[in-house]
Amino acid sequence: MAATAADIIKKIKDEEIEWVDLRFTDPKGKWQHLTMVSSVMGEDEWTDGLMFDGSSIEGWKAINESDMILKPDLDA
Repeated sequence: MAATAADIIKKIKDEEIEWVDLRFTDPKGKWQHLTMVSSVMGEDEWTDGLMFDGSSIEGWKAINESDMILKPDLDA
């Protein structure tokens, strides 16, 4: 059964998890990640994703074209 955003938020609170590390691969297959304090991750961030600047990802786009959304896969 897939977790919901509410399930994940509850687990973070219950287990007093301080940091969330979201990992993904870039177009070339290299691991990338975003780490943030867990209080930043509300229900909207778990369901709609987080905006971030992807210009530091090798082979991606220039800074003026690099806005990206990192949307967690709650089914994984």
